[in-house]
Amino acid sequence: MNNYRLSLPENTYIHPQAIVETKEIGDRTKIWAFVHILPEVKIGEDCNICDHVFIESGVEIGQGVTIKTHVSLWKGIKIEDYCFIGPNVAFTNDIYPRSHRNPDLQKRYFEDEDESWYRGTILICEGASLGANATILCGLTVGTYAMVAAGAVVTKDVQPFELVGGVPARHMGWVDKEGRKVELQPTV
Repeated sequence: MNNYRLSLPENTYIHPQAIVETKEIGDRTKIWAFVHILPEVKIGEDCNICDHVFIESGVEIGQGVTIKTHVSLWKGIKIEDYCFIGPNVAFTNDIYPRSHRNPDLQKRYFEDEDESWYRGTILICEGASLGANATILCGLTVGTYAMVAAGAVVTKDVQPFELVGGVPARHMGWVDKEGRKVELQPTV
């Protein structure tokens, strides 16, 4: 199953029930059961990727990132160092989603080289935390050490150290680097 296992660092753990098709995995990263990682994914050092995670080609993950269970990461997502992605966090990457099985849309999905009109990116900046079941719409940035509450639906950018929650997510205060609520926005 793990075609590239021999080329990975010795101290990287890949569960025998994981499917790993990328060569770019950093030292001391752990990949658990029922994870599927497609080719051309970049994963940094000291990451922990829990059970039932799917990572599509083109995703970039920094070092020290934790991705909990049942998360899917799509092309166009970049997660910087030391982020926490809670269980069941949902990411989108298509501004106008349609089934690529529709014969009338084959050109859009398989022939058109310019995806920019419908494909959005997501940037999760260093140290940010996304609570369980949060939804992050494409085209957004979650700032450095920001915190997104469980179940929040993020429809606009989140500032550095901002705490957001609700549907749609709204400003609920500020947090420090350790995640404690503070009165004023810390400086980066």
